[in-house]
Amino acid sequence: MAPRTYRIGQIVPSSNVTMETEIPAILRARESVAPERFTFHSSRMRMTHVTPEQLKSMDADSDRCAVELSDARVDVLGYACLVAIMSMGLGYHRTSEERLHTRTAENGAPAPVVTSAGALVHGLHTLGAKKIALVAPYMRPLTRTVVEYLTHEGIEVLDYTALEIPDNLDVAAHDPAKLPGIARALRYADADAVVLSACVQMPSLGAVEEAEQLLGKPVVSAAVCTAHQMLRTLGLPAVAPGAGHLLSGAYAEAPTPQREAATG
Repeated sequence: MAPRTYRIGQIVPSSNVTMETEIPAILRARESVAPERFTFHSSRMRMTHVTPEQLKSMDADSDRCAVELSDARVDVLGYACLVAIMSMGLGYHRTSEERLHTRTAENGAPAPVVTSAGALVHGLHTLGAKKIALVAPYMRPLTRTVVEYLTHEGIEVLDYTALEIPDNLDVAAHDPAKLPGIARALRYADADAVVLSACVQMPSLGAVEEAEQLLGKPVVSAAVCTAHQMLRTLGLPAVAPGAGHLLSGAYAEAPTPQREAATG
């Protein structure tokens, strides 16, 4: 019997060039150790500069993208912009996920929705990380928004760095090989985990395991957490080689936020 193929949908900013490489890379790596197969499908919403104004305008376009992806009957839908969600207000990932799921249901093709913002929160909770250190490419005010959002979700940010890269394509061009050294300069000794990239546009996948060895801590990124939650939402074991501790297999059967709420 042929392995099942799952359709992975992503809502991405028009200038994002990373989530359509890192999510497939993680799930292709999983294909080397598990039978399931994946195809990848995207819809884009306009954004070139990471400013509150453009983020708000872009988020309003996410409903259209959800409907378009449901036309393709995707099995799970990922909202691939962390700071767009976090800049819309505390806890907004829950509102966004529910609303976009409703759009797919109204279109006759209900699909579960994972936001990268919610996935980062859930991934850190899955690790049991109550204290973290964090690297973000955003300007300092937006980075503080991310810190406040995580704090509201019960995650203390002990230290962070804002790389202050305003242009989204420049964020994608940031060399991931620099990230372990940047993270090492943070005050991370008392952290339970380190977020190497709190942004799905700043590439980091190739540096996650190196950073874990360098720092001696679990290391995640928004993309790694998104892949983990997508797999669990599909009811699949969340494991993929080369993506760090969260996807090592130790949390392969971790409950989704929905299942936690149902059993809590």
